[in-house]
Amino acid sequence: MSEPANNLPLWSGLELVAAMSARVLGPRVPAVHGISIDTRTLQLGDLFFAIRGDANDGHAFVEKAFEKGAAAAVVDEAHADTLRGLGTLYVVHDVLRAMEDLGRAGRRRMTGMVVAITGSVGKTSTKEMLKDVVSSFGKTHASVASYNNHWGVPLTLARMPPDTAFGILEIGMNHANEIRPLTQMVRPHVAVITAIAPVHLENLGTMDAIADAKAEIFDGLENGGIAIIPRDTPHYMRLDNGARNSSAGGILSFGETQGADARMISFDAQAAGSLVKADIMGEAITYLLGAPGRHLAQNALAILLAARAVGVDVTSAAKELAHATAPQGRGQQITLEIGGAPATLIDESYNANPVSMRAALTLLADAPMPAIFGRRMAMLGDMLELGTDEMKFHAELAHVIAELPIDLVHTVGPRMRALHDALPTGKCGLHGATATEICDQLVDQVVAGDVVMIKGSNGSRMGSIVQALKARHTQQDKVEG
Repeated sequence: MSEPANNLPLWSGLELVAAMSARVLGPRVPAVHGISIDTRTLQLGDLFFAIRGDANDGHAFVEKAFEKGAAAAVVDEAHADTLRGLGTLYVVHDVLRAMEDLGRAGRRRMTGMVVAITGSVGKTSTKEMLKDVVSSFGKTHASVASYNNHWGVPLTLARMPPDTAFGILEIGMNHANEIRPLTQMVRPHVAVITAIAPVHLENLGTMDAIADAKAEIFDGLENGGIAIIPRDTPHYMRLDNGARNSSAGGILSFGETQGADARMISFDAQAAGSLVKADIMGEAITYLLGAPGRHLAQNALAILLAARAVGVDVTSAAKELAHATAPQGRGQQITLEIGGAPATLIDESYNANPVSMRAALTLLADAPMPAIFGRRMAMLGDMLELGTDEMKFHAELAHVIAELPIDLVHTVGPRMRALHDALPTGKCGLHGATATEICDQLVDQVVAGDVVMIKGSNGSRMGSIVQALKARHTQQDKVEG
């Protein structure tokens, strides 16, 4: 067998027993080098947690985990006898609870600074940019992708090496009282809320309830920690009150509103990103942000406040923002080659709500054209979980589109029909019931010189159109952030 990808042990066998209150079946394991809950990505020397999910029970994959080189597996009492003999088993009463306990142990042994990030929009891109910024100043560990839920947060903590200088964790929610237990597990020194938007409105009912649910992140703050909140939102005072009722030792705000602790003075969209002038706690800073979009530039203000709060020099942190890139599905720009000439694909397909949709449309409007004869085109899928006013939220986008230099808008899904019917005649394109039904027609619409932005909630499957465009057209080597 080959050696583990990481030769430094993450947990000793004895530490695992103590943290999870587990009993051991099988030979003693000196140490494990990583944590896995998915045999498809499991690495040699990992500890495999047999998590029971909505669709699959991880106990069914324990044998495969050992075949791929797992050092040991965490299983429940109900499966212990059946799985005995496959390899070393750490037997617990509840596997998810054991991973939570290991995550808490991971947090206790880490002596660095921890930042937790939530928000209706922008939390993943903000987490990624902050990770990239602070990693230049110390060993950094961050949530993978959007691992921000009841299993993603403890998994991230359990994977955190003890010598981590900066831990950056994303926390998400669908309902009230979901963030609170996660932030209490994370115990951040800095807690950031990026934005409040009508996401999960059908579950929470009102925008105030959404703001309150996001403010739960402050309940886990270490004593004297820093709360960072958006100044431009109408829910600013509600978030401010939530922070004041926590153990926060300071509250900082960011945005374009006068009085924000980190305030954007000017924003200049450029081909490779954005040039930003800002006032950060009284310090005038001009910096290049490698990822395009005004919304990302605003969140970069929160990143600079967070960096400052964990001891990183603001000017040095601002320089690192030049290397920032938009993650896949969240504004990543890809150059396609169509008939020997370029076209630009803006992949915003990961998710959507009214606030992020407006930001993405503005990003499209600001995007440089690869040719003077090209068009700015949007392909928009349904925004989900918006509650009883969902059709209104969709139709209202027509007013935004009418005011922007966007040439054509194609729509997908029953909710987007409301936007299709409200669009100005000259900008109204195709409409389809599903992404699968209209995919080929939409791909045919894109020609050389165009800039096309694709966005929708995950359930609208707009990512399939992104993949179809990339598959049909030869891409240039350069993938822009």
